[in-house]
Amino acid sequence: MSARPVRVLIVDDTRLARQELRTLLAAIPDVEVIGEADDVPAARAAIESSRPDVVLLDIQMPSGTGFDVLDGLESTPSVVFTTAYDTYAVRAFETNALDYLVKPVEPARLGEALQRARARLAAPEPIMEPRGALGPDDQVFLREGERCWFVAVREIVRIVVDGNYARVWFRDECALLGRSLSALESRLDPAMFFRANRNTLVNLRMVKAVDLAVHDGYELELRDGSRVDVSRRQARELRERLAL
Repeated sequence: MSARPVRVLIVDDTRLARQELRTLLAAIPDVEVIGEADDVPAARAAIESSRPDVVLLDIQMPSGTGFDVLDGLESTPSVVFTTAYDTYAVRAFETNALDYLVKPVEPARLGEALQRARARLAAPEPIMEPRGALGPDDQVFLREGERCWFVAVREIVRIVVDGNYARVWFRDECALLGRSLSALESRLDPAMFFRANRNTLVNLRMVKAVDLAVHDGYELELRDGSRVDVSRRQARELRERLAL
């Protein structure tokens, strides 16, 4: 029995660009174009409703960016960015997106991207964790202004309360996330992330040193050089976590 076609959604604000991609895809075996979208809201709706295997996603659109499309999605399909700008945010996604293609799209490059998609679809499905749980290798989409990242959970160093939101620190970078610290804590592995105090979650794998502090508390030195106070209330739990 032959494998099912790779289901592709095309997102581009230009009709001619969408038609060009359709023409190129028609020449690739076992590919099905399941729809098109020309702006951010339409793209989000199409992804949620049709659940494509791959999204060919333009970066710059009048209604926003391709990053805006991804921001807030419950689940993200494989993404192949398409852009006329070979330096616009490409480096940030080079190792995170399935592929990126610079316009005008070359047929051979598009074929390579779809071959990667087939390989990913053919890979055995991982054992699913309970809904909402994030493992160390799961990726999350973060954004700060015009800068965007795909970040593996294990790369997060700490998460700190920032008003009604939370600021996530990773790779010597930080991004503001529109969720409370408690909401994020509920999705993270408690064996990996520790509530050091009311305002801070730390990745225990990122702890470099533990120092005594006043009032029977501790001070953690993290790998990025930051220091986090552990409240007296949490000190006992930390000892139990780190003990042999």
